[in-house]
Amino acid sequence: MKWARDWDSVKYCSDSCRNRGVTATDLRLEESITTLLTARAQTATICPSDAAKAVGNEEWRDLIEPARRAARRMVSRGELQITQGGAVVDPSTAKGPIRLRRVR
Repeated sequence: MKWARDWDSVKYCSDSCRNRGVTATDLRLEESITTLLTARAQTATICPSDAAKAVGNEEWRDLIEPARRAARRMVSRGELQITQGGAVVDPSTAKGPIRLRRVR
């Protein structure tokens, strides 16, 4: 992965996250991801939209990209992995549908 050698020094997943900063909603999304994964089997995955729905209720669609950014921050801290088709992918280049899982 692109960041593997530098993960200990990474604070933000991208320039976009660095410029935007981390809001209270972003922190709630991270907590939601952790809570959802903890409530499931060790090998289970979730979609970022699951966290967006838990935090945003009726306005969850507006939180899809913030949920993906939250996941990328968590990957940079070594807290989870992003997958596509069951394979771990580089969060900075992943396009399309992704799944989130605990680090294996």
